[in-house]
Amino acid sequence: MKPAPNDQTDEKPLTSTMEDYLEAIFILDKDKKVIRVRDIAKRMDVKMPTVTSMLRTLSDRGLVHYEKYEYVELTDSGADVGREMRRRHRMLYRFLTDILKIDAKTADDEACKVEHTLSLTTLESLTNFMEFIQTCPRAGESWLRYFDEFRKLGHRPEKCGTCAEQFPCDLKPEAKSSRKKRG
Repeated sequence: MKPAPNDQTDEKPLTSTMEDYLEAIFILDKDKKVIRVRDIAKRMDVKMPTVTSMLRTLSDRGLVHYEKYEYVELTDSGADVGREMRRRHRMLYRFLTDILKIDAKTADDEACKVEHTLSLTTLESLTNFMEFIQTCPRAGESWLRYFDEFRKLGHRPEKCGTCAEQFPCDLKPEAKSSRKKRG
């Protein structure tokens, strides 16, 4: 008797390449009525036999429905993985472009690499950090401008002193003593 999909393969974690395929299929599913091997090959920039091989693997794991010469469809489990990879990618991309001001192409490439390695806890902390610095009145756009200036010009103590005067109640003792030395 042939084992059902997932009986022996659930124990092995998905590889980053498998996750990339599931994310690509998830995205294609949002744009197209049907997904073909050639659509995936084009999106992943690989040859069709490579896609076919991966689809067999993903099918054996119960993540896609695929038969040769047929359309590709994610299972519920496959869609969950694809959705999560997309969410991670988008969040990391936003962090890299909106906060760190990395160019779009580099940010997309880097987000794709990092999305597979961050724990859910770290990703949620990063999301919370982004929300905080984009909405908190003490952070917000001015804080991001200061950060961008810091990246370009490096540490400038005179700028730190000016900023410290705006929020003196929150300063650490070292910053307060630094401010007193200036004045």
